[in-house]
Amino acid sequence: MFFLAFFTSASLYAQQSIEIKYSGFLTFDEEDYPGAKILTRDDSEQVHIFHAGTDMWCDKAYYYGKDNFIEAYGNVKMIQGDTINMTSKYVEYNGTNQLAFASGNVELTNPDSKITTDTLYFDREKQQAFYRSYGTVAIDTSGTITSKIGRYYMQEKKYRFVEDVVLTNPEAKIESNYFDFYDEPKHAYLFGPSTITTEESVTYCEKGFYDTEAKTGYAMKNAKIDYDGKEIVGDSLYFDQNKNFSSATNNIKITDTLNNSIVKGHYAEVFKAKDSIFITKRAYAITVQEKDSIYIHGDTLMVTGKPEKRITRIFRNVKLYKSDMSGKADSIHVNHESGLTQLININTPGSSAAFSTARKPILWNLGNQMTGDTIHLQSDTVKDKMDSLIVFNHAFLISKDTLGDGFNQINGKKLVGLFNDKNELYHVDIIKNAQSIYYFRNENNELVGIDKSKSGLINILIQDNAIEEVRKINQIDGNIYPESKFPKNERILKGFDWREDERPNSVEDLFKDDPPLELPVIKGLDDYIPEEDFFDEDLTNRINLGKKNRALSSRGRINKQRNLLRSKHNFKDHWNSKGVQVIKTSVLAPNKKNEVSEIKGKASGNNYLYHHIDSTEGEFKFSIWLKGKGTIQLVIQEHGGDFTRYKTMNVSLKDKWEKYSISSVKADDGNKVRVMICEVQNTDTVYLWNSSLTMID
Repeated sequence: MFFLAFFTSASLYAQQSIEIKYSGFLTFDEEDYPGAKILTRDDSEQVHIFHAGTDMWCDKAYYYGKDNFIEAYGNVKMIQGDTINMTSKYVEYNGTNQLAFASGNVELTNPDSKITTDTLYFDREKQQAFYRSYGTVAIDTSGTITSKIGRYYMQEKKYRFVEDVVLTNPEAKIESNYFDFYDEPKHAYLFGPSTITTEESVTYCEKGFYDTEAKTGYAMKNAKIDYDGKEIVGDSLYFDQNKNFSSATNNIKITDTLNNSIVKGHYAEVFKAKDSIFITKRAYAITVQEKDSIYIHGDTLMVTGKPEKRITRIFRNVKLYKSDMSGKADSIHVNHESGLTQLININTPGSSAAFSTARKPILWNLGNQMTGDTIHLQSDTVKDKMDSLIVFNHAFLISKDTLGDGFNQINGKKLVGLFNDKNELYHVDIIKNAQSIYYFRNENNELVGIDKSKSGLINILIQDNAIEEVRKINQIDGNIYPESKFPKNERILKGFDWREDERPNSVEDLFKDDPPLELPVIKGLDDYIPEEDFFDEDLTNRINLGKKNRALSSRGRINKQRNLLRSKHNFKDHWNSKGVQVIKTSVLAPNKKNEVSEIKGKASGNNYLYHHIDSTEGEFKFSIWLKGKGTIQLVIQEHGGDFTRYKTMNVSLKDKWEKYSISSVKADDGNKVRVMICEVQNTDTVYLWNSSLTMID
């Protein structure tokens, strides 16, 4: 048992030790490289190094066996199994913590993608690669992605890109600030302001998903799609590039800038190739005019045709509203090219539907009600105003007597009306089999008599919302009665139907008869959760373990990335304060796990927290996550001397977490460096999480 335990321990140690497989030449230079074996290639092959399943080749290497550390120069190549292949000009590798640093034309490839950058960190224990000074990732059929910061999770085959992210392929270009990409199955997740540009459209969102192989995706949070003069806005937008198809859910608005029209609703489908839009769930269309817009609402709305041939159709229980006109019909058909709007009654043989069989299309203009089997409204598309109207079959015009309880009524087979420049109906002709009941009043508005007659044609002049004059042409019969002599059973014409209670008097009235609206709950994507830094606590501990031997930091690479502050989260014990109270809260950090600290100024004035370190020179980067309300400052400053400020950032706090960073160079003047969170007022609310101060290469 003792022998077995000894053998197992020795075996594990051997697995962790760097092994030199081949070297052409071996030399020593104790003066400049104490403790190092200098390995150089010969004409036959490169220096060959092996560690824990990974092979490395180079032209020259400095091997510190006691420290389990190696530096490799010239045509360096690292191969891990049959999946990871990394080439560069230079590599530092620590066998204790299995952390590699590569620089100079770095390329890391796997079977499906290739990372190209100038500097790369490779954590073999966690199987993660990381760059922070811009890099390019080529992913076979999905395209090429560039970003300032990139991280590759090899086991999950996942990339996380941060800052200035751009994906380019022949079909699309995607720009974002936070971008997660899964190598399998080629899915991209977008967070923050993001734009997807294709030949056909431009999609914007602040949270979205895109399948780079299927060419489908969806957009959420301030989402919109622009194409061919249309803008589609909705809570959730789905798109399929293969079919040129989009759908939208909840709070939809589609704006057609070419035809000055807007359609709204809560579910829509857009077929770009067919130039068609289908929209339902409180669907309505707005035709924008210079002086007054027309609103049309129905159960279902369809817009079809090229911009110059656009047709809008609205179906089932349709209502129309304009400030001086409103109407109802089974359906409405609008030809935007000709300016013709048709209010249609669908009489289905044998139908028992009360509205379609008994309720004719109706139009109200100021004080006049007009009904008939079909109503046409003609607009002047050049002058952008109403021109005329025609009521076909069973035309009936009713207006309430201005002072009494009676009704002026005219009916006939057809009605033709003309509008003035104010969109007011001023001239009406009732054609064929015309009948009328008209209340005559004198200049003192006294009732003179009630006229009832039949004519071949009646011509009506309207002024100031009242009938000014009635002319009867080819009168057949008629009589004028005093009010007391006018038979009550003759005071309405056949087909009289006064429907003032149905009249929409506002845009809101278009929806008053609709059932309660129940919108689907959109689950969509989770919010973006910031991850721990690549140089997290675990990696820092492993680097510190390596320092007991010879850390990667011995050449000034990794050590500069460790957090120089004593704690990332403890602002109460590890920071000094002046006029600031640190409060423990139950507010969750961006990772939705940890609780964070809150700070408040005890009084007005420059209240602040500060943390100093022992370093006296270098280029430093201070980062911290913040949210709240108010305006504060982040500062990198001299600690001592004249307390020179090297960098100051004014931060207007927001109600959501955001990471802020500032950088500055400090020369060695003998004084230390410190960071500050200052100008904290007693009216500010400031939440803090995850602070760090690092040295930049």
